[in-house]
Parts: sequence; structure tokens; C-alpha cells
Amino acid sequence: MNVDDLRRLAKKRLPKVCYDFIEGGTDDELGLITNEQAFRQLRIVPRYLIDVSDREQSSTLFGSTYSSPIGIAPTGLAGLFRHGADLMLAEAARDANVPFILSGTSTSSIEDLGKVAPDHGWYQIYSAVDPSVSEDMIKRVRDAGLKTLVFTVDVPETSNRERSIRSGWGPSRKLTWKTKFEALRHSAWMIQWLQHGTPYFSNWARYAGPNASAKEVADFVGRQFGAPMTWKHVERYRKLWNGNFVLKGIMHPDDAMRAHSLGVDGIIVSNHGGRQLDNAPSPLEMLPTICNVVGERMPVMLDGGVRRGLHALIALCMGAKFVFQGRPTLYGVTAGGVAGAAKALAIFRREIDISMAQIGATKIHDLGPQFLMWKYKPDEHKQALSDTTGRVYDTADE
Repeated sequence: MNVDDLRRLAKKRLPKVCYDFIEGGTDDELGLITNEQAFRQLRIVPRYLIDVSDREQSSTLFGSTYSSPIGIAPTGLAGLFRHGADLMLAEAARDANVPFILSGTSTSSIEDLGKVAPDHGWYQIYSAVDPSVSEDMIKRVRDAGLKTLVFTVDVPETSNRERSIRSGWGPSRKLTWKTKFEALRHSAWMIQWLQHGTPYFSNWARYAGPNASAKEVADFVGRQFGAPMTWKHVERYRKLWNGNFVLKGIMHPDDAMRAHSLGVDGIIVSNHGGRQLDNAPSPLEMLPTICNVVGERMPVMLDGGVRRGLHALIALCMGAKFVFQGRPTLYGVTAGGVAGAAKALAIFRREIDISMAQIGATKIHDLGPQFLMWKYKPDEHKQALSDTTGRVYDTADE
């Protein structure tokens, strides 16, 4: 089984409106293709005659040693696809000993994450219109015993997600009768919807007013999003938070350098899974430049387009310290709860292990640019080689 098998199982369980929310991007959805194609275009050059009988993929990040170099990125509204999915993902990450980032639009609370996975749970924060809301959330993250805060900076405005709109997803998050009729074909999900209704944003409920309904909380969240985000927010959150502080969504080397100068502990190179700016480059394309300017000063992580264990190894060879993925484990938890999420992580772990053997690397820290296919410059290293038929190959043109 691979990640695409989990995707098909998730698609079978979900009504179209939900599946399209997971899969969709923005505008023409070129960003989705860009992210995945970036990995397909890279080539790894294997080294042989190396004893790879013992392989170790443990990775250290912010002083913690994880069993694998790939964690779970934040995925909003996971509880819509399977009730309780956020904490199921947290449990799977804890058991696999990898980090999990709880989304700022999760349906489970910061406090519950602190109980389920205090050593593996990170929290994603957005900048709210009311600054007291964001500042109180930071306090709650600290009080819950979590060690890493992730400030996502790549959503200055709600993007044009046409696929979701056409499928019936509206700002009110109320399903139309047409959408509900289609959902009847997915009985397990429909029963869940009838039981639990509109997703309840637990982390925002206390700010929406006494006894606010799920819809009222969702409306409040909608009003709080779209707040201006500036470097002043980074400075303010850095002062309020004394744990590991990560910026997610950095795509420009100048922004990476500024983040470091303000005391940020790490960055995640990401284009929000292709869901914000359609013609943005892939995170993988920007990774080497960003690593060149700050890679020796802070951990540079990557998120976007990761569908195989080999993709994680490619990112690590290009300089990433750690890799995150969101949709694959979301497929898994949708299809099979905790076991499904655990299966997704196990698939990555197995593929990473096999790929390490294939390329001749026994430990994660063995990985580097020496495994990437190099290119000869037109005027350098020209070398004519003849095969047994007398044909000539010019390596500069290969």
C-alpha cells in the first residue's frame, strides 16, 4: 500500500465537497502540480558497494530526537473529515515518535493536545484581528506544556479556491441540500455529520462569547482571519514565547535572513500546499537558496508536495533539516482513524528505509548534495566517450 491508495480510500469515504476541500488549490491549481513535479524532476545518484545492512533514520530537531525525518503538517478542519481527527493524528505522531502540528483551525483544543502528545505536539498560530486573542493563545500553548509555536505567515488574504466553491463549500460552512444529497452516497460520513454537525473550533470558542454555537464560533473565526501580518507580529510573538519559535510559509531568502535576525528558531519553507498563490515556485525550488543563507544558523524545514519517502530524502539532500507532509496523513486518518494515520507514517518510514539502502546511505546525516545528479557546464568537463559501437557521447549535452 502507498499514499495514493490511502487517497483513494479517503475519496471513497468522503462526499465530493469534503474531498475537493482537501485536494483543491487556488485559481487554476498550477501550484499543486508545481509542488509534486519539483520532486519528479530531481534525480538521485546512488552509491554502491556500501554495507547498508544497518540503517538508521532518526533525526534531531530542536534538541529532540525523532524516529524519522518526516512529521505531520497542520491541516485545517480535519475533524470535518473524521470526527476527532486532530487528536487521532496527534496520537499517531506520538506513537511513531514524530512531530505533529495542530492547525490553527483545528476542532480539538490546545489543552487536549497537551494531554495527548505534550512532547510531540506543536501549535500553529495565525494572527487574529484582535491581538488579545492571539496573545492569549500563546499563553495557552505555554500552559499546556507544548514546546514549539508555529506562526503561519503565508495567508495575507483568503485565496480563490474555485474547486471548493463549485463543490458547494461556502463561508458559512453550511452544506446545501444538493451537497447533502450527494453526501448520502457516503453513509459513514453522513452519519457523522448528522451526529456532530458544523465543525466546532474549540480553540476559538472562548473568544466568541458565552455559549456560542458552532456556527457562531465559525463566523467569529471568519471575522478574525485576514488580520494584517507584519514583522512587528514576529517580534511581539517572539517576546511572548520562550519556546521554539518557527515561521511557516517563508519562500524568499531575504525573509529567511530577517526571521533569523529577529530571533526565530527555525523556518518551514512552504507555499501552503499550493493553496494560496498559484504561480508561486515550489518550496523545493526555493530550498537551496534559503539553506545557503540561513541553513548554518537555524533549522530549515520543508512542506509541500511530499508524497513518497524518497521525496523526503531529496529534500534532505538539498539542505532541509526536516520534512513535513499534510495531505497523506489526512488521507490516512480519514480512511481509518488512528490506524490510518499510523499507516501513512509507516509507509513513509518504509519508503525512506528502502530508499536509503538504494542510494547507499546508512544514516540521515549521511545525506547531502553529493547524492544529487550534477550538471556539466557547456564549456567545462567536456569528455568524449565511445561505446563499443563507436558512437560518441558528450557529457556536456546529457
